[in-house]
Amino acid sequence: MVFKFPPTIDILPKDLPDLKELANGEKQGANDFKQIGYGGPCPPQGEHRYYFNLYALDTMLALRAGATKKEVQYAMKGHV
Repeated sequence: MVFKFPPTIDILPKDLPDLKELANGEKQGANDFKQIGYGGPCPPQGEHRYYFNLYALDTMLALRAGATKKEVQYAMKGHV
């Protein structure tokens, strides 16, 4: 999970480093493994799907790097 993109960013490069804060000020939240960075899929048995969501907000979230998904979702309320 990455948040706090400057409005000038129009691409997310591949292979982001596992850093809490990135070069342009973007911040990474904690993944399902409670760590920073992409942890990769952990599929269950059988057919499954993955969804990636991108939200445009009318504000910059004032959250710390390492915020959880729940914290980011709460901070986004009313700003999507």
